[in-house]
Amino acid sequence: MLPQITTKLPNTGTTIFAVMSALAAQHNAINLSQGFPDFPISPQLEQYLIQAVSKGMNQYAPMPGSMRLRTQIAELNARVYGANVNPDTQVTITSGATEALFDAITSIVNIGDEVIVLEPAYDSYIPAIELNGGIPIPIPLDYPDYSIPWQKVWDAVTPKTRAIIINSPHNPTGAVLNAEDIQQLKLLVAQYPLWIISDEVYEHFCFHPEGHHSVLRYPELAERAFKISSFGKTFHVTGWKTGYCIAPPALTQEFRKIHQFVTFASPTPLQEAIADMLGDPAEVDHLLPFYQQKRDAFLAYMKDARFKPLPCKGTYFQLMDYSAISDAPDTEFAITLTRQYGVASIPVSVFYAQPQDRKVLRFCFAKQDETLRQAAEKLCKI
Repeated sequence: MLPQITTKLPNTGTTIFAVMSALAAQHNAINLSQGFPDFPISPQLEQYLIQAVSKGMNQYAPMPGSMRLRTQIAELNARVYGANVNPDTQVTITSGATEALFDAITSIVNIGDEVIVLEPAYDSYIPAIELNGGIPIPIPLDYPDYSIPWQKVWDAVTPKTRAIIINSPHNPTGAVLNAEDIQQLKLLVAQYPLWIISDEVYEHFCFHPEGHHSVLRYPELAERAFKISSFGKTFHVTGWKTGYCIAPPALTQEFRKIHQFVTFASPTPLQEAIADMLGDPAEVDHLLPFYQQKRDAFLAYMKDARFKPLPCKGTYFQLMDYSAISDAPDTEFAITLTRQYGVASIPVSVFYAQPQDRKVLRFCFAKQDETLRQAAEKLCKI
């Protein structure tokens, strides 16, 4: 008799991203579901990788990551946010932002601890909390602008509250934190002993006039925060799964205890190539206008569609309200859209612990303009 499996994640199945991408492949649909680009990586980055491999940089990197890369990250965050970051004691390279999120949550969440999660939320947050015996406290963002209902956040804090997870620019909605949000966050952590896990993987794609409000801009937030980002998103290399975490030394020490037993070290040649890439500030600075043009092009192609676009202030995702087209649940309509009309998207209700169906789908516009034009042409026929 085989032993029985007692799952630690009874409510978790295959992610919606894998499901929709497989459905897109099955029906030869244009895949605007999963967040990955369909255009080539930078030729310069490709050459840096070849050089790193040719130079023999193929063995284990140091557990915290390449010092060259950590130094470049510290310099990038100093230039962009005015942050004083020690690359030795505050920066850790991870195998993607998802690993960094898991490591951060694991390093501070114990059995019975509560973590505030703003929904819709990236799908790794709640499973990571639950795997550590924590209790996620979901708070829905206010529709249709997906703003933070701060009074509900304040009301949710209890003596068991350990942390709050924030995400700006926000996946899947494209909302961003503004100055008032930062003020509320400052007040919250001044009154309660909370940690902040700040998911900033789309930090360089913020279209709001105020710019991106990283926690690193504010010392009273930075001193209690994990700031997490992703080079997979920044440099269009999602398959490289290379991210990083910046945190104060005491938090970094706990973070690395977890990291060393999850991946120990991320691939050396990828780290060295990214370090070379960061040596030219223009490689990061051009990303904002690049993706803003992508968003604007997609919206222009969709101007005659019956879909209603919701404001996108950041990320490379555009939400579309389809309520004028169908009353079908978003999970069903996303499948219909893929099978019958040849465009794959992501239903937003799956980003909630208790699904809230607003008749909204998420489309990824990190695609070639021709891909976006073809997709919009199909969508405009509905």
